[in-house]
Amino acid sequence: QVQLVESGGGLAQPGGSLRLSCAASGLTLDNYAIGWFRQAPGKEREGVSCIGSSVDITYYADSVKGRFTISKDNAKNTVYLQMNSLKPEDTAVYYCNAESRFYQYWGQGTQVTVSS
Repeated sequence: QVQLVESGGGLAQPGGSLRLSCAASGLTLDNYAIGWFRQAPGKEREGVSCIGSSVDITYYADSVKGRFTISKDNAKNTVYLQMNSLKPEDTAVYYCNAESRFYQYWGQGTQVTVSS
């Protein structure tokens, strides 16, 4: 059974930092592209960042470029999203996604709230 479990969300002040984790079980990260998406209230889900499967190619949305960093620890089968210089507009539920040629899986999401 495949599971993606996000953690690390919470409340942060503007300018602060959080690190999200996506722990995978039932699949090997090297076989999947892993992405972080977010959905704010009343808005569509949007892609934030992703990292390739066997090659560590990364992508960042313009809105987070230079502030967020995605990384992968194959030994722990976990992907991280380091979020620095947080802004109120980063407030959303963040979801982890694993995608291969034939399969796609989603985590349950973790809430990130940026507020003073």
